[in-house]
Amino acid sequence: MKDLNDSPEFCIALGFGLKKNGLQKVKLDLIELESLISSAGGEVVASLYQMSESPHPAHLIGVGKIEEIKVLVEETKATLLVIDHELTGIQQRNLEKELDIKVLDRSQLILDIFALRAQSHEGKLQVELAQLMDQKTRLVGGWHGSLSRLAGGIGTRGPGESAIETDRRVIDRKITKIKSRLKDVTKHRNLLRKGRRDVMKVALVGYTNVGKSSLLEKLCDKKAGVKDQLFATLDPLTRKMTTESDQPILITDTVGFLRKLPTSLIEAFKSTLEESADANLLVHVIDLAHPEHMSQAEVVDSLIEELGWSKTPKIYVLNKIDEAPIELLFSTPFAPQIKVSCETGEGLDKLKSKIIELAQNKVY
Repeated sequence: MKDLNDSPEFCIALGFGLKKNGLQKVKLDLIELESLISSAGGEVVASLYQMSESPHPAHLIGVGKIEEIKVLVEETKATLLVIDHELTGIQQRNLEKELDIKVLDRSQLILDIFALRAQSHEGKLQVELAQLMDQKTRLVGGWHGSLSRLAGGIGTRGPGESAIETDRRVIDRKITKIKSRLKDVTKHRNLLRKGRRDVMKVALVGYTNVGKSSLLEKLCDKKAGVKDQLFATLDPLTRKMTTESDQPILITDTVGFLRKLPTSLIEAFKSTLEESADANLLVHVIDLAHPEHMSQAEVVDSLIEELGWSKTPKIYVLNKIDEAPIELLFSTPFAPQIKVSCETGEGLDKLKSKIIELAQNKVY
């Protein structure tokens, strides 16, 4: 098992897409995959992609691409291939057999990062639940021998090999047990929420690493453990925003969103996400300096819709205006919006005033 403090694991990143969807999206997703690999403690030693008419049922990718990767494995001494596309258990097993290295897909990589980041008891339970649900869908004959042979490093944190060694019934029992324990945590969380009915509750939502934790620090004048990394925040962190009138306003920072989040992860983190569902106001934080801020915002808005939060009042906060191209300061379509910089403090007073105004008008 590797840790971020150990020497990095050499990884090959592979983008995969259908020709009908175009090359640009595959390339953008591949760039993000490389960042995810770094967040998991890996070092990308080679990066490539394949466009196909349809996924190969046995390997996802074609024979020619497999041979190309074999050469790269030999040249770079890579021990892990990460593919930016969902793999079936059979595809993953076949690729590992062909390449003789570990193979993970994007979902498994994200789950591994969550296992690395989880700190609280609840967070660890949620990640274990998500990993077990994911592993259950991948159970195929001969699977456990494959992973046991290649154990260690990225993709093996959390429940890991012990869960995969078991059969479907044992995994089901583990899932049931964890869900029961999470229900107890949810009951306790609901009791806390009942005591906040007369309090304005604000949830910071947004793509991962857009500056939500920095914004929480600035709004509440308290440290929130800011880190420049993907998924730095897993457990919801709630702080009281100070106001001159001493009006009670609670700000909650929650886990960042990402395109193609594993379904099992969303399901497992429902109790945590309920902190946002219970909010009176959503503050959608956008990194205006990021070249993909438009598509990132679309991902978040679609997840807000999917999670049933679309009726909650929402403000777009365009962060990092000190780093963004000047033309973007006058051409962003988000409304209502407030432009801020957590670095310089610009716009933060305006955002605070808007939140206080909504609290005084009792949007809750």
